[in-house]
Amino acid sequence: MGKRRVPDLYRAPFPLYSIKVDPKTGLVITAGGGGPSKTGIKNALHFLDLQLVGEHQYSASLLHSHDTDTRATMNMAVGNGVIAAGQDGACCLMRFKHCTQKEEGKASEKDAGNSVQQGNARRRGGKGDKRGQDEAAASGDMSDMKDETVHISVTGLAEVQSDLNPRDPLQKVVRFSPDLSLLLTGGSDGHIRVWEFPSLKKKFDFKAHEGEVEDLDMSPGNKHLVTVGRDFSCSVWSGCQLAMGLNWLETTPQIAEKTYRYMACRFGKVEDQKDSLRLYTVQIPHKRDRKPPPCYLTKWDGKSFLPMLTAPCGTEVISSLAVSDSGTFIGLGTVTGSVAIYIAFSLQKLYYVQESHGIVVTDLAFLPDSLKGKNIKGNNETAMLSVAVDSRCQIHAVPNRRSFPIWLVLIFCGLMVVGVVLLLQSLFPGFI
Repeated sequence: MGKRRVPDLYRAPFPLYSIKVDPKTGLVITAGGGGPSKTGIKNALHFLDLQLVGEHQYSASLLHSHDTDTRATMNMAVGNGVIAAGQDGACCLMRFKHCTQKEEGKASEKDAGNSVQQGNARRRGGKGDKRGQDEAAASGDMSDMKDETVHISVTGLAEVQSDLNPRDPLQKVVRFSPDLSLLLTGGSDGHIRVWEFPSLKKKFDFKAHEGEVEDLDMSPGNKHLVTVGRDFSCSVWSGCQLAMGLNWLETTPQIAEKTYRYMACRFGKVEDQKDSLRLYTVQIPHKRDRKPPPCYLTKWDGKSFLPMLTAPCGTEVISSLAVSDSGTFIGLGTVTGSVAIYIAFSLQKLYYVQESHGIVVTDLAFLPDSLKGKNIKGNNETAMLSVAVDSRCQIHAVPNRRSFPIWLVLIFCGLMVVGVVLLLQSLFPGFI
């Protein structure tokens, strides 16, 4: 539970702001950049191939780099082969395709009129030299890769204006609805904008918060939308109508109002309870004190929106939140670069690495239970990816806790009983 070192899975030549795992192709997609400043730092999306090495460790290789010109991708969502990328005040949609060289040749003939960027796969055997991988990623040198070729093609689809702040438009968050029928964005102007997908016909545009929208999430069935703003509020919406406002202080009445603000929200499943749903929110101090107060993690009933449990999660200010696909684990990243994994049921800390990154953790993503039909978790209970402004991508794995086979336990219990009987027989002759 103390300070430890997590090796870098991958290091990009630019700051990283977002990471997602595509469950269909198994691709890990990272994004970031230096923005419009003329510092020579590029803006790009990187497509990584993740491989399990042994039972607990992982390696990643760069398959393709897609340049995003002068705009850095600050947030993104991935669904059904489409990336929705937040770049300044716009949401840019791109379709990506993962195929072999032979398949790519056929696709190129079919879509000859499209503007497509392609990249050859760069696969390495085993873990290899990490420094060499980083240098190859930055320089684009393919000489150290095998002959096996896989292509990633990226095609621009559309762009929608997702923030209209007259001073500095900035999209803060983007999500696809669970059924991929809606695209939802929130920005610095406090508006939530909802488009039908893939037609991109605007469905809703409403003022949800005074000031910036920090986060949003949609419940299964598109029944409720939860939004978080810098105005101390966490709101539940039905369509564009406000259904209710959440109040986490009901579980902690000793805390004064407006000393904390909501920072993030995520819906999560309940393992082995198909009809149950949970909502998780993070609350951080509104002002920094010399003696920093703790941040809090709250679990809500995802249907009645009643608070169920609130627990402190350390004095480091939380910067990112993720929930595993099964709803079993919660991931937290901090502004000081620390990474933690909590058990969703009890909100107890299971894993913690202090200052794993050198600076603020910008995004987290749990690995799904399987990728392309393969067990990607290995002999781990869970594994989570993290990225930060320090350009590093890391993976945090929690090994399965050791357990004894039930037959061995039964044999041990039987031997204990026999031993006790023999001991009593020797102490008290005629006991049996």
